[in-house]
Amino acid sequence: MSDPTKPRSDTGPPGIALPGRAGGNPLGRLTEAGHMGLLVAIALLVVVGLVTKPAAFATTSNLVSILSLAATIGVITVGATFVIIGGGIDLSVGAIMALASVWATTVATQEFGPVVMAICAILVGTGTGLVNGLLIAYGRLVPFIATLAMLVAARGLAQRMSDRKTQLIQPENSAIVELSTTRVLGVPLLVYIFALVVALGWVLLNRTTFGRRTYAVGGNPEAARLAGIDVRRHTMLLYALSGLCCGIAAVLIMARTTTGSSTHGDLYELDAIAAVIIGGTLLTGGRGTIIGSILGLLIFTLITNLFILNGLNTSDQLIAKGLIIVVAVLLQRRNLKERAP
Repeated sequence: MSDPTKPRSDTGPPGIALPGRAGGNPLGRLTEAGHMGLLVAIALLVVVGLVTKPAAFATTSNLVSILSLAATIGVITVGATFVIIGGGIDLSVGAIMALASVWATTVATQEFGPVVMAICAILVGTGTGLVNGLLIAYGRLVPFIATLAMLVAARGLAQRMSDRKTQLIQPENSAIVELSTTRVLGVPLLVYIFALVVALGWVLLNRTTFGRRTYAVGGNPEAARLAGIDVRRHTMLLYALSGLCCGIAAVLIMARTTTGSSTHGDLYELDAIAAVIIGGTLLTGGRGTIIGSILGLLIFTLITNLFILNGLNTSDQLIAKGLIIVVAVLLQRRNLKERAP
């Protein structure tokens, strides 16, 4: 029997060590090295911007534009990080965000005011994510198939509800729009919401039992089950959390565009997953960080900004992003081989 007077090590359930911890843990050192590499990549992109378009890039308005662009996808990326660390994948995040925005901007919902609109978007996102979780955890569907089906179904439902039309936010609900137009210290409120979601996500992943169980379930589901974790329930909650982030992102996209539309969030799932992968999270689960995912997102956002400022083709931008994803996965595989005994 263990001595209760001795301090417990920073581990998860019995027999399951947590990856990504600093200190004597080699995985923690590897994570720190990965973050440093991402910071170097961001610094290089900043240098490229200062060299190619110094007058346009090095401005306060451009910085605010970068942060505003990153905010919506960034909130989704936080939820995607939890799902992928937990050993899953969610292809439906963009469609869920679109559905939540359409539902929240229907005439019937707007009659109750901006607070109800925001709550509606969050509940729709969380509920749809919960359906994903139930199908995967208790229906035993493969995450790829379940979330692919939800991608199609949610996008179709959004089109049916809106009759394929863009729904405008009514003037009396301008409080939603003010999240984008109101600035504190020169920064829009939606960026502060993004920062708050990142902070809460970091605390949940690194300082709570829920986060420890997420690492455990993603690293070895069977060992987690034997350690007493309800793996199916935890998996369901991970997808509900991803849906919650999609609902919050729907509020932000409504604030930025003043609309709800079935076309919102197109390919957001690819951007979010790519940011998580570039940030060092393993697609097989069990390892990853919120900070790494956000740094990966900033790399993608900076690339988009540089392409726009330099008037480069969107197709070339997609090619560049694809190459970055391939390189990130290859680097992950090399690091895994180096760690292997």
